[in-house]
Amino acid sequence: MKRRVAILISGRGSNMAAIARACLDGSINAGVNVVISDRPGVPGLTTARDLGIETRIVPWQSARGRQAFERALGEALEALRPDVIALAGFMRILSAPFVERYAGRMLNIHPSLLPKYRGLHTHRCALAAADLEHGASVHFVTAELDAGPVVLQSRVAVLPQDTEADLSARVQATEHIIYPKVIGWLASGRLGWREGGVWLDGRPLETPMREDFRANVAT
Repeated sequence: MKRRVAILISGRGSNMAAIARACLDGSINAGVNVVISDRPGVPGLTTARDLGIETRIVPWQSARGRQAFERALGEALEALRPDVIALAGFMRILSAPFVERYAGRMLNIHPSLLPKYRGLHTHRCALAAADLEHGASVHFVTAELDAGPVVLQSRVAVLPQDTEADLSARVQATEHIIYPKVIGWLASGRLGWREGGVWLDGRPLETPMREDFRANVAT
């Protein structure tokens, strides 16, 4: 039976589209049942509808606060009972009780080699630090921002002439590969969450898996 995936977005939804297409072409044994945005009118909603996926909007309203937003979001998720919840460019910080409710089922992708550069402007940080490599991390979501156990990372080279846009584009291309892969592992049962830790293929995952894209640079 295909696992049900819910994807939360706030904008363009390029990772959402990569996950959805991997489900549709049978690369992973899962199906995206719903795409939920906290913002109306974002391009990712149009992309999801074009792919035949149900969409919902749970709008953030600062006057109502996070508690009301999370209650509405939780109701939307519970109505569909997803097996996996994927945050894909979802820009809201979720509370500890909400995250704990979905422990072991909620994944996120972050554009850095965690634990480096949590939060925003990761590509700028990597360039400012003169890093030789950069990348993205797929991790389980926990209460602390960008601090959940990392499952898989991509590694890309940082080139002397790189701008933020250059580096962002190269990292994002790898995100579209590694995020569907991890969701596939979770959907197939290869990946699991036991006693607050990550297990892969029946063993504790002590360090993140890595895929090396450093040679994949156009000349």
